[in-house]
Amino acid sequence: KTVALKIIHAVSGCHVWQTTHTLGPSGTLTLHAGDKIVLRVNCPMDFTVAQARGPKLALGDPTFHTGTTRTLVFVKRGTYVLRAVNLQTSEQLGLQTLGTDNVLKLTVKVS
Repeated sequence: KTVALKIIHAVSGCHVWQTTHTLGPSGTLTLHAGDKIVLRVNCPMDFTVAQARGPKLALGDPTFHTGTTRTLVFVKRGTYVLRAVNLQTSEQLGLQTLGTDNVLKLTVKVS
């Protein structure tokens, strides 16, 4: 199975995870070994994505640029934790937001 996941702009906190519904700044997905996430950055800023926990993922370049798509394959069972930090602030890009910019956390449980 392939899950389409986006980082989108939001007024509160600047950006959040979104699949078919909004997951917020801290979301959880459940997958099976071999499933994929196609991650697209729809927010106007770039992000550094790093793995904080779980079996090693092939992330490639840690910088995810706005408008680009990256496919992540979850080969092994386990709990993966990814963190995404914006490289530009909402203020630098002239985006209207409420509160501080979110640091995104994604937990992926693979069985």
